[in-house]
Amino acid sequence: MCTRRAARVYRSPGGQTSSVWSPKLRSLVVLGLGVLIGAGILLWESWDVNWTPHRNENEGDTRAGQQIRPKPLSSSRVRELVGAISLERMWSSFLRPMLIERSPGGHGNLQVRELISGHLLSLTARWTVEFDLFDALTPRGTLPFGSVIATLDPKSPRRLVFACHLDSKWFPLDGKGRPFIGATDSAVPCSLILEAVTALDARLRQLKDKGSPLTLQLFFLDGEEAFGDWTETDSLYGARHLAERLHAEPGPGGAANKLDAIDLFVLLDLLGAPEPLILSHFSETRGHFMRLFSLEKRLHGLGLLDAHRLDNPYFRPDLYFGPVEDDHVPFLRRGVPVLHVISTPFPAVWHTHDDTEENLHRPTVTNLCRIFVAFLAETLAL
Repeated sequence: MCTRRAARVYRSPGGQTSSVWSPKLRSLVVLGLGVLIGAGILLWESWDVNWTPHRNENEGDTRAGQQIRPKPLSSSRVRELVGAISLERMWSSFLRPMLIERSPGGHGNLQVRELISGHLLSLTARWTVEFDLFDALTPRGTLPFGSVIATLDPKSPRRLVFACHLDSKWFPLDGKGRPFIGATDSAVPCSLILEAVTALDARLRQLKDKGSPLTLQLFFLDGEEAFGDWTETDSLYGARHLAERLHAEPGPGGAANKLDAIDLFVLLDLLGAPEPLILSHFSETRGHFMRLFSLEKRLHGLGLLDAHRLDNPYFRPDLYFGPVEDDHVPFLRRGVPVLHVISTPFPAVWHTHDDTEENLHRPTVTNLCRIFVAFLAETLAL
């Protein structure tokens, strides 16, 4: 049985090695780490969140890029945006249909791809949707994979990417005859993205119509999970394939390639359990993480978060763990700046047949969606 990401070592593009501890060990040391580095966090509270050029460690080039200049939201605008979110729509139209076995090559995997693409094509923002289809050799033989890529405005020279994985890990049925469906891993992240762009549909259409240089792109990646032990060849099938493909394709607006057009890659994973602990894993995107932290506090102050404790926030800038291997790695290695939104330690139901709807925490799912909607609206200046 694979222990994905639970006890791995990640080597960064610069050659430094960081330990990725097991969830249990993380839990034991979390308070100690917070005390050790907490004093330095105050410096970040007033940090300028404008995007700065970043360097591709593999190729040695410096990306000038355009700066992401978030536009602060008024309180009335925040309330208006949050009011457009529908928990019932997210739960019934997106989440529940995804709570099926959806390992690569199976009928459920294809069904989820069709759900995602069909819904995006139905929105008034007129998304351009394509599939990254390929076959790959796995420990279970050669299997078909298919990621869904949706771009709001393909003509825009810069991209803000929101990503998650659509597949579920393959496990045999448990003693109760249940398949593994991966509610937090990663049906909830997929549903959060779909609900966010649905709630923002009219504003995204306006953004596209005015020809903004920064557009939104969505990656629903297939084949994140390993079929055996987690290795560089048995994991991240869809992310590896897509990163290689985008690196080889000419970019919009004079960008060297389509990866070079990505200003920020936001990856969601392992969300939906109560009291998530979400940390900043990369200093380069620390400013964007601090915006999530600040938006959480602001929405709490406006009374827009349910069953939420301000003394136990989701986003914690005062703690740090080493990076976790996930779908961002093939992009990070090619110089794409990454904001990894993942619960660490992992949810207690991680890679068990109890990762089901019954063990999700509805207020947390709703609150995260509200935070992400506000983050998107700020970042894209909607």
